Amino acid sequence: MKFEENLAKLENLVGKMESGEMNLDEMIKAFEEGRSLVKSCTGELDSIRQRIEKVMKDGGVEELKI
Repeated sequence: MKFEENLAKLENLVGKMESGEMNLDEMIKAFEEGRSLVKSCTGELDSIRQRIEKVMKDGGVEELKI
């Protein structure tokens, strides 16, 4: 999945969790899925940051692999 898709899914999960309509088991599953999505988003952002740093350093451009 792309960053934007993962972020949208995470925002949706947070909204459902904040609504108070989930039972405890659903909240735990949503929390676990959310942590996985955060990890994925963080990894993608780190890759983008590294690419930007490389471009700033040497003026070259590499293919972004997400």
